[in-house]
Amino acid sequence: MKLWFLLFSLVPIAGFAYIFWHSWQILPFPSPVKWTVVALMALCVVIFFCNFIFGLDSKPMNVSIALYEIGNSTLFIGLYVIMLFILLDILCLIHIIPRSFLHDSWIGTLTVVGIIAAFFIYGYVHYNNKVRIPMEIRAQHPLKKPVKLVMISDVHLGYHNRKAEFERWIDLINKETPDLILVAGDIIDGSIRAVREQHLEEDFHKFKAPIYAIFGNHEYYTGREESIKFYHDAGIHLLLDSVANVGELTILGRDDRTNPNRKSVAQLMKEAGPNHGFTILLDHQPYHLEEAQKAGVDYQFSGHTHYGQVWPISRIEDAIYEDAFGPLTKGATQYYVSSGIGIWGGKFRIGTRSEYIVATIK
Repeated sequence: MKLWFLLFSLVPIAGFAYIFWHSWQILPFPSPVKWTVVALMALCVVIFFCNFIFGLDSKPMNVSIALYEIGNSTLFIGLYVIMLFILLDILCLIHIIPRSFLHDSWIGTLTVVGIIAAFFIYGYVHYNNKVRIPMEIRAQHPLKKPVKLVMISDVHLGYHNRKAEFERWIDLINKETPDLILVAGDIIDGSIRAVREQHLEEDFHKFKAPIYAIFGNHEYYTGREESIKFYHDAGIHLLLDSVANVGELTILGRDDRTNPNRKSVAQLMKEAGPNHGFTILLDHQPYHLEEAQKAGVDYQFSGHTHYGQVWPISRIEDAIYEDAFGPLTKGATQYYVSSGIGIWGGKFRIGTRSEYIVATIK
């Protein structure tokens, strides 16, 4: 754990030091102005680490929101600034651009600012475009009547994804007139205060279909008991290592792997009994997908990965997970890992998407 925290700290610190050095070199301003710009950039980095270490709940709500947006957005913007400066350094080394481009250069400064601004304006607009994913799921034994589901994951309500935005998502989902809504965890971003002060539990009652949901890892960051109470007040059917029979469907809700004592998929299938309906497993983190196949689950829906939120983190996710995003079939079991309707950190999607799945089971 200590090694993980050390790496988590040192890697971004080294990256931002590289940005500060390059920014000092490229800015065509007197030293006092350069110091001011670099100091402001450093302040954004300090805000990110302070948010992570000390939290935000003790501060006024508007201050907490601003600190969250500034600090967490800095992490993603910084990644792209680092990649751009590395690219420019390489282009200088192979003499495609002159070294003067990176030293006291108006052209260099405007180019860097313009490219980064273009990427993140696009990323913000793209994030706000929630992509509707239509899907038809064929049951091995056809249902007497088709069932329409909306499936979402990684809502991350709190300082970041707030009331007005959530209400727009509610309208999108209600327009689909689903029979059921399934949520694969991480409804709360990490602060019970942030959702309670906005009375977001009341907004869940605006959904026009029953909601069945599980915990993700962020509910454990929030606090298990506080999260349970929030789900209850929101009218959500919380499945914590439990099974719900809804018409011809049997929904298996598995607790997050943060809980080392959670039940296995096989145990949940045993609880479903021999006369279960079409089985849908909600399991937040998509590890060990073979468990669902071996247990005879018909369909597994997961989230957690966000598909990295921005490229090239998405490529790292592909290396970590058997299925980091999208559909997969293993034997008779079908899977879908969602990139999430919400997001953690900066509100940017580059090379990924925010989505909601509209599925009809027949």
